Amino acid sequence: MQIATWNVNSARARAERITQFLTRTQVDVLAMQEIKCKPEQFPYAAFEAIGYKVIAHGLNQWNGVAFAYKDHLEPEDIEHSFSGQPEFKETVEARALGATFEGVRIWSLYVPHGRGLDDPHMQYKLDFLDRLTATTAEQLEMNPELEIALVGDFNVAPLDSDVYDLSLFETHVSEPERDAFEAFEQIGLTDKVRELVPDIYTYWDYKDLCFPKNNGMRIDFLLTSEALTERITAASIERDERKGELPSDHVPVVLTLS
Repeated sequence: MQIATWNVNSARARAERITQFLTRTQVDVLAMQEIKCKPEQFPYAAFEAIGYKVIAHGLNQWNGVAFAYKDHLEPEDIEHSFSGQPEFKETVEARALGATFEGVRIWSLYVPHGRGLDDPHMQYKLDFLDRLTATTAEQLEMNPELEIALVGDFNVAPLDSDVYDLSLFETHVSEPERDAFEAFEQIGLTDKVRELVPDIYTYWDYKDLCFPKNNGMRIDFLLTSEALTERITAASIERDERKGELPSDHVPVVLTLS
């Protein structure tokens, strides 16, 4: 079984790129972020034509998360938010989508950006990460053998090497953000991709020739519980997906399970 995550930066604009990727790789489950559409606006037909079904969760033209999965799979226990997911401006935004595929609990997550260290969006981001950690810890405490993966765009660069020039960044690299990300490890989740693919970014801005200059960031992750980590046999960061026509500014990250 292969699981991938990809901030696609608009499912409608990127439908052809996404379906080409799925056709080439035959990934079983693709978690998507920033689909930027309501469910009724999602380009389902393009996915159905290549043998995939889609669960989409979006409220407007911003944010939004989804799963594309091979049509023989039957997702279970679908949730459109996690327990205690915080609100922003009195709205639970479309930033989390959970489903179970063949016994593996997967969350597609688009963590808030933060915008600035003193911006209210930063506290929202930290609260989002804190509550996500807490609810995951509760689940693992109830069932230590739970196979769970938190995947998506975390908008945090945990290591200095995860950004091309640390001096240029204020958000994504601050101590509170990194502490919030490190808390996932403290509850037993592992970034196995880091071990298998240590030195590749997952995001390059569209401006200033960031991709040709390799001025990127590593902010997209698949964090797995101990029981699921034991099943990982390979991983990849699909850097070539940043090339070509109409690419997302992020690339897919893929895990292979036994």
